[in-house]
Amino acid sequence: MSKLLIEGSRKLRGAVKVQGAKNSTLPILAATVVTEGENVIHNCPCLTDIDVSIRILRYLGCSASRHGHTLLVNTDNMTDCHIPNSLMREMRSSIVFLGGILARFKKARLSFPGGCELGPRPIDLHLDALKKLGAVITEHHGEIYCKAPKGLVGGTVALAFPSVGATENIMIAACLAKGTTIINNAAREPEISDLADYLNKCGAEIYGAGEGTVVIEGKEKLHGVAHTVIPDRIVAATLMSAAAITGSEIYLEDIMSTHLSAVIPVFEEAGCNISVKEGTMKFSSPERIKGLKLIRTNPYPGFPTDAQAPLMALSTVSRGITVFVETIFENRYKHIGEFLRMGANIKAEGRVAVVEGVPELYGTSVEAMDLRGSAALVVAGLGAQGTTEIDTTKYLERGYEDLDVVLSSLNASVKKI
Repeated sequence: MSKLLIEGSRKLRGAVKVQGAKNSTLPILAATVVTEGENVIHNCPCLTDIDVSIRILRYLGCSASRHGHTLLVNTDNMTDCHIPNSLMREMRSSIVFLGGILARFKKARLSFPGGCELGPRPIDLHLDALKKLGAVITEHHGEIYCKAPKGLVGGTVALAFPSVGATENIMIAACLAKGTTIINNAAREPEISDLADYLNKCGAEIYGAGEGTVVIEGKEKLHGVAHTVIPDRIVAATLMSAAAITGSEIYLEDIMSTHLSAVIPVFEEAGCNISVKEGTMKFSSPERIKGLKLIRTNPYPGFPTDAQAPLMALSTVSRGITVFVETIFENRYKHIGEFLRMGANIKAEGRVAVVEGVPELYGTSVEAMDLRGSAALVVAGLGAQGTTEIDTTKYLERGYEDLDVVLSSLNASVKKI
């Protein structure tokens, strides 16, 4: 098992390309199961979560191979409609395979998903929505059995919460359902739009993706296509945090600034200068930023919950006070205890955390407990005095491709050992 050693207080400089979005690649790979022929997916990051998806596809009988940042997937020989517990437990978003398998085989069997422990991420929104499309679902001994003997039938699904995963599952399943499906209170994240763009290239008819209401006209079959995944907005926000905590100037290439519409103003209010031209962001920060005031996570287009932890790392050394309100996950403050070990001043109760900036953090040994918390510890280590040792990279590698290499190319001292 690997760990990271970070020598802090070094200025970052240079330019890096932002990787492809993990949260787009995963549902797109799941959606390939409703297509025929070969899919060529470009700009796919090299991550352990992507590796799990590839293993799931192969278990189902598909061919899936990686060539650099391009994945080739062909589902013509797909024979299985069951995902074993060992694969489901490796990734929280593995449930997104359910809709496609059910639509293709009219039956599916899988266990409850695993992954980072962020508190309950109930899948009843997924199951209730598929029931609205005609699925019959039962649970036995931790496994979910789904069937639709006559195929799925379009219907109206009103989500109680704009769940990204549930919206993706419904969209994928509805592509092969009979008739029209309408999703009300759908998730609006850019990754939803990217999935819809991919499916529409495959021959689907999806309207309104990225808005509150999505309409899907069912088709008899879809075909494989070539598609390029959008850049990862959370990785971009993490790199911006790294530059801000070190008072640096860097360039981020392959940026879609519209996807960062809730993040950029926070950095600008803190005193950073940001300009974007032809997909390249110039980001420069003062030596010490102002307090970030109030950050409340919300579904898109609100502030993303995945960016909360890296921004909290930055706020620990700001001039002033920042209040965080986490509205998406109830157990997403595990990194606070590790920040306190580094000298931060944070008080948290329930979903609210109050951070009073200190002049500096101090490097020490810290424990990574989830994906975004791991990235936040990297950010904190970059801004700390001395050496920070992060005990494991296993969570980080679920969502960040070679972050040690990326940061080293920007003049940071980050070593994986």
